[in-house]
Amino acid sequence: MKFSPSKRLLLLVLIISLTALTGCSPDAPENDPPLSNSAVQQPTANDSIEPGHTGRPHNKEEVHEPPAVVIPSPEPIPVPAQDLVEGWIRLFDGGSLYGWQAENDANWAVEEGAITVSEGDSGLLRTTSEFTDYKLRLEFKADQTTNSGIFLRTPGNPTDPTSDCYEFNIAPADNPFPTGSLVGRTKVENAPTSGQWQTAEITVLGNQIKALVDGNLVLDYTDENPIARGFIGLQLNSGKVSFRNILLQPLSLNSIFNGTDLSGWIEYPEMESTFSVTDDGDLNVVNGRGQLETEGHYADFVLQLECISYAEALNSGIFLRCIPGDVMMGYESQIQNGMLDGDPLKPADCGTGGIFRRQDARRIVAQDNQWFHKTIVMSGNHIAVWVNGYQVSDWYDQRKPDENPRRGLRTKAGSIMIQGHDPTTNLSFRNLRIAELE
Repeated sequence: MKFSPSKRLLLLVLIISLTALTGCSPDAPENDPPLSNSAVQQPTANDSIEPGHTGRPHNKEEVHEPPAVVIPSPEPIPVPAQDLVEGWIRLFDGGSLYGWQAENDANWAVEEGAITVSEGDSGLLRTTSEFTDYKLRLEFKADQTTNSGIFLRTPGNPTDPTSDCYEFNIAPADNPFPTGSLVGRTKVENAPTSGQWQTAEITVLGNQIKALVDGNLVLDYTDENPIARGFIGLQLNSGKVSFRNILLQPLSLNSIFNGTDLSGWIEYPEMESTFSVTDDGDLNVVNGRGQLETEGHYADFVLQLECISYAEALNSGIFLRCIPGDVMMGYESQIQNGMLDGDPLKPADCGTGGIFRRQDARRIVAQDNQWFHKTIVMSGNHIAVWVNGYQVSDWYDQRKPDENPRRGLRTKAGSIMIQGHDPTTNLSFRNLRIAELE
């Protein structure tokens, strides 16, 4: 059958229309939902675009609604300003067990601003995040017959305190390892358990562990075969014990921005964003869409920085484990301080510290036009973020492995990118520092 030119044109338009409606584009990934016409024609600033700005979506990942947060999000307990400058974060928010995971069946609870336990199977309540070098400050209260401990660089279920963890003991004076000792490693004599609230400050740095109890140096231990990294655990062994005011300062961070120029960073002048160093030594970005990319590649790490947005509810982000050279193809730790109905528990757009498209921040903590502090801990398939010392996200990537973190789990090292989001972008960054988790 022959068709006139006008009919052939009409038939071609019909075929193209049907293809668009069924989502059968040869560029669409097999497992991704079909894109709407508006999504194809007008990609948003958070979608990935091919270099050269062709407007074609680049392997968009499947989008899921962030899971609802069911754990309470209590009002933040302020971290003193100087402590924030020094990088301190709260591991315990004073009102919930957010950021902690019980590895035993015990009556772990939050009572009067403290984590308590007294009965159940012996084992740990441990952080969901891993750390390498740090200073840990906390208060503990234990009955004089209680045997408990603080586990350092530990797996969730340690089997031998002489090889797979460090156990800072809390125990009576007649215990083989009284309070302040490292079980199976070194015994101390001068840190009795009082039955009242006591302070501990423990420094874990390389192969050295030092500890103060009630301001007195009780422990100075060197390990010839140090454990590289692990969780922090609170132990139930026997008797009641309580812990509160648990703060951590990451150590051994190295600067990735020199405050003078953009050495160590890759610029993309063909994109709309402009990155520069201000007279105050801050890294500023205006306009967008665009990105600034580290030359270094990182897999598991602690990243700390300060940020300020110069207008209300501006949008930016820190992209992690990116595919080097691609367009923001990484995990995104959101920067956006907008909220719905003035409620900090209702982020307007994922919220600062949320994992964009994966998990909303449980609370808006930062404010626009004010410098805020951000800490990101990335280890294996886990990402946690603190804003002004308060943990706002705690997410596990349970997708199948994929080179592209927009589509699946990427554990391979990648670059870090700072995002210029759109023409309204105007933010500054400073004190960008990173420590790799070996």
